[in-house]
Amino acid sequence: MNGATALVSMLSGYGVDVIFGVPGDTNVALYEALRTVKNAPRHILCRDERSAVFMADCYARLSGKPGVAEVPSGAGALYGLPGVAEANKSSVPLILLVNDIPQPGVGRGTLTELPIEQLFKPLCKRAETLGHVGKLPEVVRRAFREATGGRPGAVVLALPEDLLYQDMPGEAVSLHVEPQCRQAPSYRSRPPDCDLDAAIDAILTAERPLIVAGGGANRSGAAASITALAERLDIPVVTTITGQGVIRDDHKLGIGIIGDNGFHPHAVWALGRADLVIYVGCRMGSVATMNWQWPVPNGETRIIQVDLEPEVIGNTYAIDFPLVGDVRAVVDALLAKVPADRAPSAAEWVAEINGRRAEFWDVMAPHLESDEVPLRPERVIETLNRCLPMPCNVVSDAGTPTPYATRFLRLRDPQSRLVIPRFYGGLGYAIPAVVGAYFAAPHLRPVGLFGDGSLGMSAGELETLSRLQIPAVLIHFNNACFGWIKALQRVVDRDHARKASARGSGDAATNDPTFSVDFGRYDMSKLAAVYGIRSFRVETPAQLETALSEAFALSEPVFIDVVVESIADRLPPVFSWLKKVGTDPAAVGVQAAL
Repeated sequence: MNGATALVSMLSGYGVDVIFGVPGDTNVALYEALRTVKNAPRHILCRDERSAVFMADCYARLSGKPGVAEVPSGAGALYGLPGVAEANKSSVPLILLVNDIPQPGVGRGTLTELPIEQLFKPLCKRAETLGHVGKLPEVVRRAFREATGGRPGAVVLALPEDLLYQDMPGEAVSLHVEPQCRQAPSYRSRPPDCDLDAAIDAILTAERPLIVAGGGANRSGAAASITALAERLDIPVVTTITGQGVIRDDHKLGIGIIGDNGFHPHAVWALGRADLVIYVGCRMGSVATMNWQWPVPNGETRIIQVDLEPEVIGNTYAIDFPLVGDVRAVVDALLAKVPADRAPSAAEWVAEINGRRAEFWDVMAPHLESDEVPLRPERVIETLNRCLPMPCNVVSDAGTPTPYATRFLRLRDPQSRLVIPRFYGGLGYAIPAVVGAYFAAPHLRPVGLFGDGSLGMSAGELETLSRLQIPAVLIHFNNACFGWIKALQRVVDRDHARKASARGSGDAATNDPTFSVDFGRYDMSKLAAVYGIRSFRVETPAQLETALSEAFALSEPVFIDVVVESIADRLPPVFSWLKKVGTDPAAVGVQAAL
């Protein structure tokens, strides 16, 4: 048995059923093992190494299992950097195998040589180079242990090509795996009872409690536990973008989204009024707190923060009740401490929030049903709401669709999820990610939302979807520009003009402050058709209804090219932008032109 065969056997032992990658000069040994070893993971040929890692990332987010990707040396490793960084900061268990140059060539000017450990170390939990074939089992076990243990994250293994060809030593080498590390989190820790008792006392005495669920709640698989605690004590729940899906969007306690991007005014209002906020799996960073404005710093709001990382707790706010541990384990422990005779006591608080929530949706209704052309992005999302099969998995890129998907998409069952790579906001994620979503949950229909910039970065994976017949429904928001940046350029210009006017300087907004953000206008449905993908060109509401209905009736990949109003033409629901142009972000219906 050589090193490559041992590696593939261990991957199989860890329950890896799929591995995403791109062939190169240095991974021939690995491919031979994947081809010949019984019960080897299925290899998914990708068109770009970035896409391979994005596929593994989304697979891990939706399955809870470590996502595995492999790349060749040199440029292959470089292209793996964006996905590794995103997965690690988003607490996604991911393992990247870099098939590196042979050891004898190190330091001798060998083509594609890179210092893999130094390159990846700042961006992942662990980066390690295999130094001897006999150490391979130990290195693999350490990779799975690190990826799934504590706060999950990304691990990078550099595997010199010559070692994968070498025979494994016959003695003192075990290919055993650690079953706990097949899933993340591998071990669920919880704080001591005295800390839990203090926190539950605070919850039971609060008049206006509020749960804020972040991405860590989803990574922990804590949705059912959080919903159960909320229902038991009548506590409203708001989420961050990455926490969406923790509670159904149609639940009376599922209030909506907080944060800078796609926020719900009533959810932010609740955050400002709560006397106790319970943050679960949320770093309380710039987005979730709207640049540390909500809750009011040093205000009267008491805070419980639940997080796996002690260094995260109290990093941005003074925390009254710090609880270090796995979100699901901590919430389950809190729920177990609720007295049996305790009756919910926050009905008036919940009713007040839901009154504002109902007002928001009433005001939004005309915009969601607008027949304007180009189509408004919120009209696209609302039509999607009516056509989506439940359950399903929706993947959105970080650009144009994000504020509209987060604010208006309504997932009405506990299995459905919305995935957005938010930490670094890299474009080009959605198209490859729907492949990972499909292999994580082949019984659920994957849906991808993306704009022109994202399409340009990952269009090659349309061939992958076609070749594998991934039954994804791809919705392209076609506004022929880098819409997010174009909008920001106009926001900054208006902010400058507003401040100038206040100073009486006479400066005014420029006629068109946008620069180097526009593309040519093309029918992108023709691009998908080149790969044999059923495609639609949509310019009217009626065409959109028809295209979505037909798409979900099919069991094959479908591409819908939707001509939409540019996000740069009208203020999107972005909290910081609204403030910059002098608009009240708490206003229920903000529709000012940019």
